[in-house]
Amino acid sequence: MEISLVLSFRKNNKDMSILLILFFISLFGIIIMIGRKLVLLNNGHILNKEEIFFGIPHLEKIKQNTIQNIKKYGHIGLVETLRFHIRSSNFLKSKYEEIKNKIKDMQVKNQGLLNSGSGEKVEASKFLKMISEYKNKIREIKHKIHEEEKRTE
Repeated sequence: MEISLVLSFRKNNKDMSILLILFFISLFGIIIMIGRKLVLLNNGHILNKEEIFFGIPHLEKIKQNTIQNIKKYGHIGLVETLRFHIRSSNFLKSKYEEIKNKIKDMQVKNQGLLNSGSGEKVEASKFLKMISEYKNKIREIKHKIHEEEKRTE
């Protein structure tokens, strides 16, 4: 118990010493700045309000500069956003086409394996061909019937 208290005190002591060092350094800096001003006053220099006043431009100039910067960076941001959108859409489109082609190739490859491996698929495709031929014949017959009806009218 005593060892943990001593260790925690030492750790806190290190943190405290760093904070004290920083405090005294900043205090010393403030003393130097005030001392320099006092030396100038003792030598007879008078500090004018204009010397202390930082050179802030007029509000109209600030407003104009702000508006110009907003327009400039707004246009740049818009152009970069559009450029990113177009590039990403083209990239996605090309990747989509690549994946689409790979899927088609895999389907063709799988269809070829299925057709060569089993006789049932060949018979099913013959059956489908026969049905499509019958459908085409029925369409031709319907078309001929419609033409004859139009001629008779």
